Amino acid sequence: MMETAGAGGGRRGIVRAPDLDRPGIVWLNAPGPLSLRGALAGKLVLLDFWTLGCVNCLHALPALRRVEEAFPEEVVVVGVHSPKFAAERDPASAAAAIARLGIRHPVAHDPGLALWNQYGIRAWPTLTLVSPDGYVVDQGSGEPDADRLRDGVAAALDRYRREGKIQPGSLGLPEPAAAGGSLRFPGKLKPLPGPGKRWLLADSGHHQIVLLDDDGRERARYGSGAPGFADGLPADARFAAPQGLIADAHAIYVADTGNHAIRRIDRATGAVTTLAGTGGRGRVLRGSGEGRETALASPWDLELSGDRLFFANAGTHQIGVLDLRDGTVCPLAGSGAEGLHDAGPQEAAFAQPSGLALSRDGRTLFVADPESSAIRAVDAATGAVRTLVGGGLFEFGHVNGPLDLARLQHPLGVALWDDRRLLVADSYNGAVRVLDLERRTLSDLEDRPFTCADPLCLPLGEPAGIQPDGPDRLLLSDTNNHRIVEYRIAERTSRTWSG
Repeated sequence: MMETAGAGGGRRGIVRAPDLDRPGIVWLNAPGPLSLRGALAGKLVLLDFWTLGCVNCLHALPALRRVEEAFPEEVVVVGVHSPKFAAERDPASAAAAIARLGIRHPVAHDPGLALWNQYGIRAWPTLTLVSPDGYVVDQGSGEPDADRLRDGVAAALDRYRREGKIQPGSLGLPEPAAAGGSLRFPGKLKPLPGPGKRWLLADSGHHQIVLLDDDGRERARYGSGAPGFADGLPADARFAAPQGLIADAHAIYVADTGNHAIRRIDRATGAVTTLAGTGGRGRVLRGSGEGRETALASPWDLELSGDRLFFANAGTHQIGVLDLRDGTVCPLAGSGAEGLHDAGPQEAAFAQPSGLALSRDGRTLFVADPESSAIRAVDAATGAVRTLVGGGLFEFGHVNGPLDLARLQHPLGVALWDDRRLLVADSYNGAVRVLDLERRTLSDLEDRPFTCADPLCLPLGEPAGIQPDGPDRLLLSDTNNHRIVEYRIAERTSRTWSG
């Protein structure tokens, strides 16, 4: 039943399932601990072993929702949050991810990986099916095929109904509380070219693109606010959790992450059209293809050089290019394997690339590569890849100094500050880092403290986007705090600018 689309495979057998009600487990989206011998007895239980930074885990969620909607009183999906990164062990980070992703099923946050180890899990995501009487009957790793998963669960249900083991009924779970205000989990922030200083923001949690003036005031929104995949005028078009964007004199281009698509907003009319993507999750990019017929995988950010629109195809660990002249899509760099490997374009490996910045001469594309906790550099002409800082998929931390020794933790945003420095939104460290390309060093922006000008001063919550405005000002998407923060470098002050 557990046929998957990613690495790994299925395992069948019948063993007693370890119970979920264990010391050290924090229950989210549930009134209290859930037990296979208690509230879950008589239900078919589908355990989803996941972690919040894993793009393949995000891709599994639509398949899980189909199962939940099809069998609401007979099947219970239980997420088992099994952290990879140190920051993911914080239950507040897990709770924010649950709200951001719209997860409604109960989640057992397991910072010590007790359930991971007891169930013998080896990869994210892994799905485990537990029978109504508490036995493991199937297990598979990788992204599930939605149709096969639903059909497999239906077949198992038929069997257990015939055996009289199913006890239908609602668990009476609480409705998840809404998060955010005027902004909700904002992503990338970029300038809008043209007269006057204006800014574009991917308001991911509201499924909209927002136009802001230089004082952080909202001037326009694109998208109805309801998640979906629809072209049309600003109030009718629909996006799904857009994360990245970029603009030129004529259009705003959107990395419509949840729809696996690249969209275009006409600056004159506000009309939204689709340039690339089919609305479904795509496989590894191979060769050139028509944009509208090529399925993408969680495009996370965009950069623009003339008619070449670069995109971070996080779901296939690749950098792609959309040619705005003829509408074709092709890979620039990345084999499709997940890893930290420097090489030519077809051999290099990324790990969920999620932030892009182009050098002023247009020759180098800088990439925030979060699952390898790295910043990479890609030759924009040849696609050759080299690593500036980062040591591997399980090498992370908060270490300053020479680039070969320095460490980040799941950075999501990168921006060019000047000809020799990059700014990095070091998401899981909740910090802004400065990468000096000439000195080959990494440091904290707040190596000297900033004075917070807000009534309530908050630590940064997984910032995902960063954008400088000259040498003395920068704006940061403070994602989990639902705001944009403004830093004044010379004054050493910070404040909430929008949100």
